[in-house]
Amino acid sequence: MSTLVVLAVGTFAVGADGFILNGLLPEVARDLQVPESLAGQLTTIFAVTYAVGSPIIASVTGSWDRRVLLGGGLALFTVGMAGQALGTTFAVVAVARALAAIGAAAFQANAYAVAGALAAPDQRGRALATVAAGMTASTVLGVPLGVLGGQWFGWRVVMWIIGALGVLVAIAIPTLPQVRLPVVRLGERLAVLVRPVILKVLLITVIGMFAAFTVSAYLPLLLGTSAPGPMLSWVLVTIGVGQVLGNSLAGRWTDGFGAKRVLLLSLGGMAVVYALLNWAVLTLPTTLLIGLGAGAFNGMLMVPQQHRLYELGSDAPTVALGLNGSAIYAGAGLGSAIGGTVLATAGTTWLAPTAAAVAVGALLLALKTTNRTKAAEPTTVPA
Repeated sequence: MSTLVVLAVGTFAVGADGFILNGLLPEVARDLQVPESLAGQLTTIFAVTYAVGSPIIASVTGSWDRRVLLGGGLALFTVGMAGQALGTTFAVVAVARALAAIGAAAFQANAYAVAGALAAPDQRGRALATVAAGMTASTVLGVPLGVLGGQWFGWRVVMWIIGALGVLVAIAIPTLPQVRLPVVRLGERLAVLVRPVILKVLLITVIGMFAAFTVSAYLPLLLGTSAPGPMLSWVLVTIGVGQVLGNSLAGRWTDGFGAKRVLLLSLGGMAVVYALLNWAVLTLPTTLLIGLGAGAFNGMLMVPQQHRLYELGSDAPTVALGLNGSAIYAGAGLGSAIGGTVLATAGTTWLAPTAAAVAVGALLLALKTTNRTKAAEPTTVPA
């Protein structure tokens, strides 16, 4: 099995855990006997833990063989999955979510870094897209099948299955080539973070994911009666197909047309589909159509962002990619937290307009920063 395939399957498992509870939100809330707005904060806990833990883990383990870190991360991820499956209270499940997030942080950031390090410069976009395909495939297969399985057998069974997949990938990690990356201490990582050109790119990632998770964290509630029962899985499949298509196109278009054009297309499309979402969910056909578009534009976002960071962080690309992983989950945590507040105070009809407004903000920031990026970047930067 090739290196990229192993890494992609690992990101599939991590992505399934990170996102699957969104589709099972009503079942989880009933089982744990908490409001749905509070159950949605399990996504926030995972996301915030990942965002904070990723740079710390990378600093402490900087000299490790990447295979050890990838395998160890999956082992801790599996422990967290078992804790979620066994937890009977919100507090226990929340702690298990945090453990799974720490393991996911150890694995995922290094998966992208290894893929970027092993790829030739003219193939880097495709290599990053291959690993990212595991994440998007989790929404095509893992999340819809998990939601359907959760409705049939209970959400805890789904947690066990994801944990078992993590074990299988961990077993395959020793077959990967040895990769050692430059050791970068936490202070040096923060120095990369505060570089204006890097910070602006990361801020776009945060705001873009903020928009996406304001909707996706509460999707079953937003869809209402347009996708009851098993039909929710078909809606999720449609979204996932769109994400795979968007991710695939983003890899090719980033290599062929440049990251800027792909990024602007992604954010502009997200703003449009979220603005139309409340209208679209009135019927199942329009829900499927807008879901395909939302998935495609969401799926385009990460590849151009990762490509830009790899180029702008030329003296420390691993650090830049790791920080982007934190930015992804920071945005996801912000979106699920704010989305829960909107849900509890204003109702489901305000989730989509909020997401659309946030996406417009990300688009405006991208338009401003992509025109200044090259001019703002210094010629040399200390490590």
